[in-house]
Amino acid sequence: MKQPALPAALWALLAGNFVIGTGVMVVPGTLNELSSSFQIGAATAGQLITAAAVVMCVGAPLLAAVVAGWDRRVLLACTMLWYALGHLVSTLMPTFGALLPVRMLTVIAPAIFTAQAAACAGLLVPPEQRGRAVTFVFLGWSMASVLGLPLGAMIGGHLGWRAAFATIALLSLMSAGWIWLKLPSGIRPAALSRDAWARVFKSPLLMGVVCVTALQGSGQFVLFSYFAPVLKERLGADATQLGLIWAWFGACGVVGNMLVSRYVDRLGASRMVLLTTALIALSLLLWPLGVSLAWLAVLLTPWGLGCFATNSAQQARLVSLSPALAPGSVALNSSGIYIGQAIGAGAGGWLLANGAIGWMNWVGFATVLAAIALSASVDRAQRRAPAISA
Repeated sequence: MKQPALPAALWALLAGNFVIGTGVMVVPGTLNELSSSFQIGAATAGQLITAAAVVMCVGAPLLAAVVAGWDRRVLLACTMLWYALGHLVSTLMPTFGALLPVRMLTVIAPAIFTAQAAACAGLLVPPEQRGRAVTFVFLGWSMASVLGLPLGAMIGGHLGWRAAFATIALLSLMSAGWIWLKLPSGIRPAALSRDAWARVFKSPLLMGVVCVTALQGSGQFVLFSYFAPVLKERLGADATQLGLIWAWFGACGVVGNMLVSRYVDRLGASRMVLLTTALIALSLLLWPLGVSLAWLAVLLTPWGLGCFATNSAQQARLVSLSPALAPGSVALNSSGIYIGQAIGAGAGGWLLANGAIGWMNWVGFATVLAAIALSASVDRAQRRAPAISA
């Protein structure tokens, strides 16, 4: 039976997530250009990633409470306008010290948009279509990894990082207009209660899953944050080659997400988390064997398949553990992703600054193994005490 068409407003939200994701990932894609422009090391430039991740980690749950009563049409359109302004002002910054606080203010937009777009999407369709609607809107992030990240890297590599940031500003303006035209007014999702947050924090199983997410992110971003300078130093990769590597990685991410969506109910969310995390660990283990860009692309395939898919599996796992607490646990899981990015980028920057590039994949590998061990432990605890009170 043919599924009914989704509302046009969901396309606007998908496009918004695409722009948000592209803007978040523009720094890793232009790290070489940022370093050259400000005459600083890649490790120092990488602190833009760490600082932004901290803001998004802390901001996501706090800002969810602040904007709870806002009309979502006004909120999401204004969020994209803020994103546009932040990227435009960034292009005018003369020094790294000036750019850093502007970047931190700019990423308030991702801290708001993605979670609120998901909540909004669920209210635009009948209950039986909500899962499909939320998944559809989140495709924007996958598209950002396939198209947005390599596009930003290529623009930055050939025209400079300011041109890449200006492109994000233009796309953000277009997205704000699309959202304003297509999203109906009067949408105000219910705010998360203090009681719901308290129950999430008091649940060892839910908090264990969130910690797995943080470890996964930390392990990946030790190396992922610095792909550009590492590949330039190791293999002499230019901007076009880096863009192709990013595109391949993102394409694998889309395939991985599709496979998880298809098989997660059959295999179970916890098993899917273990499988996708193991794929990431495999690429980190084999990383030293990448003696050419072509061979490296092959070695990155498991990582790409698992990178984005493991977050989807983690969200499905949290929902299955306690559907009633899912709004709180999934929001906190987003913070886990961002704090993992901050820790991983910080650790990777330290290794890069101290000439320890050869250790980056091993530190990431050990951290991802820790995530696998903790995930298995949470799974065993769930089998002993499967019920989580609502």
